[in-house]
Amino acid sequence: MQTAKSILLALCACLLAGVQLHAIELLPTFGDIDHIHLPALLVQHADGDQSLQLRPQDTTYIDNPQYKETVIATKDIVQPFYVTIHVRKWKSVDITETWYEISHTEKKPVRLQRFDSGYLPIEGDDPHLLHLHGNWAAEGVPTVERLTRGVKSIRNSDGARNAHLDAPEVMIALDGVPQENYGRVLGAALCWSGNFELRVAATDEKGFHFYAGIDPMASEYVLEPKKVFSTPHLAYTWSNEGMGGVSRAFHRWARTCGMLHNGNATRDILLNSWEGIYFDITEERILAMMNDIAAFGGELFVMDDGWFGSKYQRNSDNAALGDWVVDTRKLPNGLKALTDAAKERHIKFGIWIEPEATNTLSELYEQHPDWVLQERNRELKLGRGGTQLVLDMTNPKVQDFVFNIVDDLLTKHPEISYIKWDANASIQNCGSPYLDQIAKRSNSAYGLTSNLYVDYHLGLVKTLERIRAKYPNVVIQNCASGGGRANYGLMPYFDEFWVSDNNDALQRVYIQWGTSYFFPSNAMAQHIGGSPYLMTGRTTPIKFRCDVAMSGRLGMELQPAHMTDEERAQCTIAFADYKEMRELIQLGNLYRLVSPYQPVPVVERQQVASLMYVSDTKDHAVLFAYGLSSFMKQSSRRIRLAGLDPDRTYTLHEKNIRVAYHHDRNAWGEGEPCELDGKSFTGAYLMSVGLEIPLSTEYNIDYPSRIFELK
Repeated sequence: MQTAKSILLALCACLLAGVQLHAIELLPTFGDIDHIHLPALLVQHADGDQSLQLRPQDTTYIDNPQYKETVIATKDIVQPFYVTIHVRKWKSVDITETWYEISHTEKKPVRLQRFDSGYLPIEGDDPHLLHLHGNWAAEGVPTVERLTRGVKSIRNSDGARNAHLDAPEVMIALDGVPQENYGRVLGAALCWSGNFELRVAATDEKGFHFYAGIDPMASEYVLEPKKVFSTPHLAYTWSNEGMGGVSRAFHRWARTCGMLHNGNATRDILLNSWEGIYFDITEERILAMMNDIAAFGGELFVMDDGWFGSKYQRNSDNAALGDWVVDTRKLPNGLKALTDAAKERHIKFGIWIEPEATNTLSELYEQHPDWVLQERNRELKLGRGGTQLVLDMTNPKVQDFVFNIVDDLLTKHPEISYIKWDANASIQNCGSPYLDQIAKRSNSAYGLTSNLYVDYHLGLVKTLERIRAKYPNVVIQNCASGGGRANYGLMPYFDEFWVSDNNDALQRVYIQWGTSYFFPSNAMAQHIGGSPYLMTGRTTPIKFRCDVAMSGRLGMELQPAHMTDEERAQCTIAFADYKEMRELIQLGNLYRLVSPYQPVPVVERQQVASLMYVSDTKDHAVLFAYGLSSFMKQSSRRIRLAGLDPDRTYTLHEKNIRVAYHHDRNAWGEGEPCELDGKSFTGAYLMSVGLEIPLSTEYNIDYPSRIFELK
């Protein structure tokens, strides 16, 4: 029989072929490692023993059409405690997943005090860490720092959402500051929607050690005998093509390996009602907005918050969550009138819900006060609107209720093709009446509050699995006060996520850039907002707003009735051009060319961001270029392209050309393309010499932008 060390070293080598690795277990456990290293698994046995010395009992190899998986069954040398180690290598993309299944047959419950999903030793000459930080309306900000001695911890304790503040994905460049298209880079993503902790430890002179898993703070998990606890999956990839290579691997994995629901499908162009009318929903306003999106050439209208409520009316964010009945004071003819109207206009219809929450001003809370998370003998902490509470997703009755929200809507109105699922509250009341009841009935430690942060998300996933089993084709957006749930733990159940509540086009360049490090463009909902924008007061031209939104899943979030004729004409052109390029933009290979975070020499004075998508066959590409500031008499920025075939010749066609007023027709229409339109270059020239993209102030506007299709 192979030793545990030799087996686990072989698995490490499987993860990072060609990288020199330390002789240390893939799953370092407390009690079986020296004092220098941190444990990935720490438990307290029923008798109080905290040591864990796992030895392999059996190894199984699975050869699936999509992946190869190694499964190692291990057992502690003393206690009847078992850990099954899984390592899955996908065949179509360079992604490896690790996770552990933990069980025991001890006489009483065992406490899992740390239960990571994976561990990896790292060696490099000058390792640097890239991780994403942000907040509401400012998500996805990349932070790069050199790894030094000690322990670096990245964690999130929101409870319900884990992508605001720090996010559960990282890149580690082994040889200095991470570069976009070259250099050795490791990427890792924890597939979990709850609290997490990622650690990089350097406690000796022999390199670094990476750990990732559920955050154990306030989450000591009480595991009953014969129960099996599976840790979240941890996904790794490795690239010699820098950060871009890591991104493209994650994007392809999401789309083709089931990590994104309907991952290879393209998404519709939509209008969402929120920033257009907020809670002021009426049938007349909704029908007018449907007319507008249909006239632009859009394909879907989504009615956001404010459509529901009976005893309590939803006129602000302080009431009616949980009372999912149509407010006939606003919509006297119900939802059927709206779905029929959408069908008449040849567009689809979608609707907003926030099923995991309620308000104290609601019939649901009055009838089921025990369904909300709450601490015994303590005053409730209230969230958004001064009344919001999170439902107890550990409770099967609550899971049924949440499932039925969706089931009732889609059973009564099968024409609904899109659901925006929102989550606007963190877990502030750290107690579960349901788990307390379980503990009392079984006279067991099971059901302690420390299980809450984990069991909440297990209950949420169980509910989403039921929804997807019955409604696999309904498009569902994952929204959480913007991008608060952009994670691979929930992506298998959602078709896309809302990147940010901030639709300011300039800031969206930065937000979308950081988000693209790990997530594919067909999952990133990007909307054209109004101008001046309500959050920032910034005025940006309609072409810039369109061009920024077109780099992902295109949509609108404004009141079309307030748009100028120029804005209407530009959006109509943008929608038509986007449809021609949609498949490539949403499913193509992303190459980030010039980062908005990358400073340019002072003599140029212009900040530029540029990215492109390239087809697998390298015969088709779309190039985006954005001017982030403007100065008179400035030179154009030369941008070198990437991902093309050096031996092919590519012809450029400018798309979404800026509209101009045509006096002969007394109307706005497409203007003149720039001088690059129709010109041809070899791939070698475009990648080595590059293009001077005309981002000038010839129109006396800030924020110039260009889109080119290359064929």
